[in-house]
Amino acid sequence: MAPGICAALADRGIATPFPVQESTIPLGLEGADIWVKAPTGSGKTLAFGIPLVQRAEKGVPWQALILSPTRELARQIGAELTPLAEALGLQLAVAYGGEDLEGQSKAAKTAELLVATPGRLLDLAARRAVSLKDLRALVLDEADRMLDMGFMPQVKKIVARCPKDRQTLLFSATLDGEIRTLAEGLTRHPVKVETAGQTDEHSDDSKVTHTFVACGHGDREEKVADLIAEAGGRALVFCETRIGTERLYERMIKRGIRAHRIHGEMTQASRQKALAAFTAAPEGVLVATDVAARGIDVTDLALVVNADAPTDADSYTHRAGRTGRAGADGRVVTLVAPDVVSDFSRIAVTIGREEEFRAAGLTVAPARTLYARRRGVLSHAPKRARAVAVDENAPKPTNRVKRGSVRPSAAPAAEPVAEATTTTAAAPEEAEAAAPRPRNRIKRGTFRPSA
Repeated sequence: MAPGICAALADRGIATPFPVQESTIPLGLEGADIWVKAPTGSGKTLAFGIPLVQRAEKGVPWQALILSPTRELARQIGAELTPLAEALGLQLAVAYGGEDLEGQSKAAKTAELLVATPGRLLDLAARRAVSLKDLRALVLDEADRMLDMGFMPQVKKIVARCPKDRQTLLFSATLDGEIRTLAEGLTRHPVKVETAGQTDEHSDDSKVTHTFVACGHGDREEKVADLIAEAGGRALVFCETRIGTERLYERMIKRGIRAHRIHGEMTQASRQKALAAFTAAPEGVLVATDVAARGIDVTDLALVVNADAPTDADSYTHRAGRTGRAGADGRVVTLVAPDVVSDFSRIAVTIGREEEFRAAGLTVAPARTLYARRRGVLSHAPKRARAVAVDENAPKPTNRVKRGSVRPSAAPAAEPVAEATTTTAAAPEEAEAAAPRPRNRIKRGTFRPSA
């Protein structure tokens, strides 16, 4: 590595690379396309940042672009890489929504390196503040999160503006399914890097302990306060909704606990102010929605509390990733309300924490069984459904009529053939009775004539 980068790292007390850095940096310096499967807090920012900074040429703008799914993560990346860029006389600009577009446009025009969220980058491109036609390197950080947040259309527009012979580095917690399809379309002859010990996207080999506590909704406030008092220092508490975040924050304040909160409906300036106040104090609590689950790097965060249990395994993983970062000790406590025990137990099994879940006296629900209704529509254990084998390739009967088409009416009954007779004419009364009665139906949309 360049002496300037080594000196900047030494000033921050960084002397030994983490596994993901040791595997990725040499490949990045060679200009290879890389897929990296690494968990949050593994040191991946420097893994892609060091090669980008060292390969950049001073005075040539827009050589490298780092895409981030959230503004918090973009700010974190910028803060971590700016000292390295300055050590080599380079400029690094950060652009995200919620801040002055004019100021970000001015900073981006001369920057060799750019960190941005997808939407704000397209805003800058529309203003011709940046151009990607000569881009040399593209990084997608937390690509799985971009997919979850629906940023793929914007990402594809950005990639279409980049040259095909660029270097591409993709970092994600998982490299299968849709993410793998995306990665295959963005890279050429990529090298796959997987952090040592990570054989599963939800596995965790750090020094983090995971605890589950059965807790009713009415006892949640007291339990959170007890956990904070027991841990000391700083704690991060996750709630599912903005209203829940505000309520718990206010109750922590009433208990005399130094508390701050972050959620998606706060302005960016307010969120930054709350985070700055939280990190500046040696102790306190930050109550947040999942907006804080990624992109917030707080040193010495010993405790994460899930006041509301997460609804999927990925959310749990990224919440837990806020503590025990870079190999430090940490603790994650999840409060499990009675109404979510069954669903969350399956998440505990998925993330490999079934033993801890059972140790808390909680019951693991059986795996769901797929059933089939009579018409062959699959569902999860419906009432009065019968488990039957369904041939998915067989055509399914339907009685639906396409819009605009006419449903064929029943075939008219054959009229009886009149028998030849030589009898005399019927009486007038009989003839009237035998004559067909006139229909008095009126077609829809017409008016009945008045008398």
